Amino acid sequence: MRFAVLDKPPTLACPDASIDVIILFAVLTCIPSNHAQKRLIAELSRLLKPGGTLYLSDLLIQDDLRNRDRYAKFAAHHDTYGAFETDGAACRHHPSDWFPSLLADFENVDTRRITVTTMNGHESAGIQILARRPSQAQVGPVDSFTAGPGDR
Repeated sequence: MRFAVLDKPPTLACPDASIDVIILFAVLTCIPSNHAQKRLIAELSRLLKPGGTLYLSDLLIQDDLRNRDRYAKFAAHHDTYGAFETDGAACRHHPSDWFPSLLADFENVDTRRITVTTMNGHESAGIQILARRPSQAQVGPVDSFTAGPGDR
């Protein structure tokens, strides 16, 4: 297996507003930079049809000693708390308040906090977000992205 850091997310060869649903399952965990995550979400927003759905599932900041130590160790290098390196990969866990900012141009349909078991068997706090790209009639950022009806 080989890991590579991309300077920017790829631009997909799909027309604007041509996709109904996009699923990000633990994708943001592999993108430690705020700027790179924002670029990815902008590209996905370009691809989604008005009213299209974005499903995001990822890991939140963990509060155990092992994770606090590695967050502290790598925070300055990655310019964000929650980033860390393991087995040659740069990874990131997120504070829950990051997602409303990241998804500011989307309408929140539902948000749920979950517990997941990671690949190495650790129990971790996660989040699932179902968001919708606004219809063309709505202009500018949607300020309704707050905790969804299912936020637990």
